[in-house]
Amino acid sequence: MTEQRGSEQQGGFPRRDAEGRVRTLGDLLGVCLAGLVIGVLALVLFEWAFASFGAGDFGHTNGWLAVILPAWLFWDDFRAWDFGAARVVAALVALAVAVLVGLLVAGLAAGFPPLLSGALGAVAFTVAYATVWFPGVRWLARRTG
Repeated sequence: MTEQRGSEQQGGFPRRDAEGRVRTLGDLLGVCLAGLVIGVLALVLFEWAFASFGAGDFGHTNGWLAVILPAWLFWDDFRAWDFGAARVVAALVALAVAVLVGLLVAGLAAGFPPLLSGALGAVAFTVAYATVWFPGVRWLARRTG
């Protein structure tokens, strides 16, 4: 476990405050994008393995599955905020924007295999969610706090 010094936790990435909230948008985006890369690599590995055994064609797995690790981090950050309207409203608005942006990007990439178009949609979803959630929850918490 990390030790606490003052109002911030020391060590670990992403850096978090004493309540367990991610401290900077850069940390949130960095960890989320790293999670997306890991998710896409895992999907490619599984696709390659199944294709080499003749269990299907390469590239037909839904690339949206790559969003699992970033969604886990978003959930963890959501839980770190005090119960109240600020976190719920910020999460719902961020989710609506992120789904819209992700589906738009995936739709524009519809000519590509599902693995690639879904992965592009997952990247757009993740970046949109983080950029709306992070400042949104802080702004709403100050306004309602």
